[in-house]
Amino acid sequence: MEVDQRRWSTEEILDAAAELLRTSDADSFSVRKLAAVLGTDSSSLYRHFRSKTELLRAVADRILLEAMDGYRPEGDWKQRITALALNLREAFGRHPQLAATWGRYASSGTGSRLLMEEVLQALRSSGLPDDEIPTRYHRIAVLIAALIASEAGISTVTPEEYEQGMELFRVAVLGADPDRFPALARFGRDIHPLGADRPAAFEELLAAHLDRIEAALPPA
Repeated sequence: MEVDQRRWSTEEILDAAAELLRTSDADSFSVRKLAAVLGTDSSSLYRHFRSKTELLRAVADRILLEAMDGYRPEGDWKQRITALALNLREAFGRHPQLAATWGRYASSGTGSRLLMEEVLQALRSSGLPDDEIPTRYHRIAVLIAALIASEAGISTVTPEEYEQGMELFRVAVLGADPDRFPALARFGRDIHPLGADRPAAFEELLAAHLDRIEAALPPA
């Protein structure tokens, strides 16, 4: 392979990495594969990023920046966190392969700092005591990351895989032995597969968590 001697900018490298991740995942992604896409050698990329993990964190951070770019803090603290979470969900919905990358590798870039700052500011405006805010922030971050990664995982399933999964779901639920699984036999026909009604589930779970925080607030 002829090696391209040009100097790739950091942004060009991140563009190519994001495109490669859209058709693969973090486990199969490698700096060597990225270098091949760019027509260069791995050593040239290590001048910008010291490791694969550092590169993946930078790609995920761009999605956070994209989400924050369309966000404007409005309303009370619950409305701000909800709007921010929905922006994140929408941004990672456009890049579902990167959702697991964010959940796995996190980020330490500007996007991450902007996100953390806004959630912390919103929690502080709720009236929570300062010593409770870090723990509450962590619980919100874990919940949102888990919901986004779960939804993104469903969205990357091919139509064939989805149909196979639905068939297995029907067999497991509707074909369950009522003597051994009486509750499943009783409720099975009304249980929806994991891929169903994701937006409503996302909003309801987040709202319930924020309601729990509100219920624990000290009297005004």
